[in-house]
Amino acid sequence: MQHRPRRLRTTPAMRRLVREVRPHAAELVLPVFIHEDLTESRPITSLPGVSQHPLSAVPELVAACVEARIGGIMLFAIPSVRDAEGSGACAVDGILNRAIEVAAAAAGERLVVMADLCLDEFTDHGHCGVLAEDGSVDNDATLEVYARMGVAQARAGAHVLGLSGMMDGQTAAVRAALDAAGLADVSLLAYSAKYASAFYGPFRDAVESQLEGDRRTYQMDPANGREGLREAELDALEGADIVMVKPALPYLDVVAEVAAESRVPVAAYHVSGEYAQIEAAAANGWIDRRAAHLEALTSMRRAGADIVVTYAALELAAWLEDL
Repeated sequence: MQHRPRRLRTTPAMRRLVREVRPHAAELVLPVFIHEDLTESRPITSLPGVSQHPLSAVPELVAACVEARIGGIMLFAIPSVRDAEGSGACAVDGILNRAIEVAAAAAGERLVVMADLCLDEFTDHGHCGVLAEDGSVDNDATLEVYARMGVAQARAGAHVLGLSGMMDGQTAAVRAALDAAGLADVSLLAYSAKYASAFYGPFRDAVESQLEGDRRTYQMDPANGREGLREAELDALEGADIVMVKPALPYLDVVAEVAAESRVPVAAYHVSGEYAQIEAAAANGWIDRRAAHLEALTSMRRAGADIVVTYAALELAAWLEDL
């Protein structure tokens, strides 16, 4: 035989030499949950190793991310009070905007501070937008709230706004509001292809979601791949600096197609259910936890993701140092 591909697999040194994808800690973003009512961190049962944190824990969390040399931190918040309009999302003294301010002060230029821009954590009905009289999510009325929320988050110090609500035109609306407010340097991460997935359950526990029903009228149908590419193209045209596919592993085909066409960086979110599957299987001794997380990360990077949002970011950063 003239062709023996196994020659390039003979030793660890050889495998390292020819490795095609080399994940790095700087590509990782850690999601963090800040709870307005807590005075100490509280574990999330369905997300092993992940906790809700009090506002006072933010500087320490930022320091851990900086020490691990990961790329960023993504802030989510659980407010004390919710209402139909999600008014706490735009309030200067709202828990998310306070968390952004503290994180930005702690991070300086050492870490990218990202903020979730969506109403689901702040509404008493759990939807990602304001509701019309018939109970449907009012896309255009929601855009007005997103614009105010974006300006509030940018003024609090966020470097990147994560537009996760899946409202049509949200990127254009927030970009225009930021530019009009003199905040043109704030970047937008558009959750472009965000699917109505079964893998979000632990996240909804983490944010104590009030949702009844589902979000299928605005999040994407899992059967549609080309639509994800279209959504990413539209967001880029509207001014997105980064586009995202969420979840990651069931949609690696979409990640690959978006990455092949995109002229802006592409992110993938290894969501709560994906993470929890690995944790649960590892806890039962069925799989190697470290190897499984590293393999999942590598697959996302191999598909073309430039940035990976993952609850295992800090541990992955340490493990990558040993490869």
